[in-house]
Amino acid sequence: MVKRKIVQILKDSIRKYPVVALLGARQVGKTTLAKVIKGQLKKPAIYLDLELTSDLNKLGEAQLFLSQYQDTLVIVDEIQRMPELFPLLRALVDQNRMPGRFLILGSTSIDLLKQSSESLAGRIKFLELSPFHLAEIGASNSQILWVRGGFPNSFLANNDTESNDWRESFISTYLERDVPQLGFRVPSLQLRRFWTMLAHNQGQLWNASQIANSLGVSAPTAKHYLNILGETFVIRELLPFFANVGKRLVKSPKIYFRDTGILHRLLNINSFEDLQSNPIIGNSWEGFVIEEILKILPGNFLPYFYRTSAGAEIDLVITKSNNVEVVIEAKYSLSPKLQKGFWHSIDDLKPKHKIVVYPGNETYPVKNGIIIMSIKDIPAWIRKRLSK
Repeated sequence: MVKRKIVQILKDSIRKYPVVALLGARQVGKTTLAKVIKGQLKKPAIYLDLELTSDLNKLGEAQLFLSQYQDTLVIVDEIQRMPELFPLLRALVDQNRMPGRFLILGSTSIDLLKQSSESLAGRIKFLELSPFHLAEIGASNSQILWVRGGFPNSFLANNDTESNDWRESFISTYLERDVPQLGFRVPSLQLRRFWTMLAHNQGQLWNASQIANSLGVSAPTAKHYLNILGETFVIRELLPFFANVGKRLVKSPKIYFRDTGILHRLLNINSFEDLQSNPIIGNSWEGFVIEEILKILPGNFLPYFYRTSAGAEIDLVITKSNNVEVVIEAKYSLSPKLQKGFWHSIDDLKPKHKIVVYPGNETYPVKNGIIIMSIKDIPAWIRKRLSK
């Protein structure tokens, strides 16, 4: 079993807050983690899965049922299926405001769930569980992580065929069951076509009219589809960094798959050999590098990209309190070469740190304070340089 780095953070949060929300994509390991925590805590705990009719029925008289468990951690899985529970949780917490009352698990985004849980303001801690990342699975497995992605059942499969089969099943289940259960009414074939279009445009600027025309829908409908994929943790919209540099800046977000394994399955990339011969490899690497960084980036740092209309561009800009801490460029080459746009961006942003992440094994400095860094060294560098 892969030891998740978030375990101690989750335990500490349960000891501190009355309600803790653990959010993340379906099949990312939330239930497994909650059951591990349940077995490790000193206080009693019960587990309710709202996808099970039997557990859903227990909450038919939710106040009566939950009032029995004043000194017990109540774990509620798939909380988004019962949003009317939130006001009751607030009332129960206010009657007995001790830490560790409720651990709720959800498959919709923090922003979406916050709208339902506004009544719990000041009483709840939000945490996000990502797929496996390099700091958890070890640097020697980075290629497997890139090709298969970090969903546990995909990464841990016995071979590429089993991994691909699992991801295909995940995609089908997500489209045909999960999206409708979350309240979104979109034909599954239509959403798959949209998702596949995004795969072909990995790392590109969002162009609603272009995607909409290709799909035969309106631009607002295309944006609605994008919101669905974003709110369910499968797509990331990386926002542009707006700096007072006197330049015309790009305003559209860039679109990335949050898991390269899902990206590769939608593009019928079944192995590392397939990936090496596919023109998407550079953009896939870029998205992989960005996600590996963002999975472990402390919450007080914010990620952006930088691009001007004149062509200056940086893949990832990390800021803290509006100051540019580090800029990161992803290059799939053993001898990465930096373009003019990179140097212009450095002049514009004046970052503290400048890093180029590549697939080689060595990390070494080059001119102008730039570090060529192996992706295997990224977790340790972030722990050392970007701690809270």
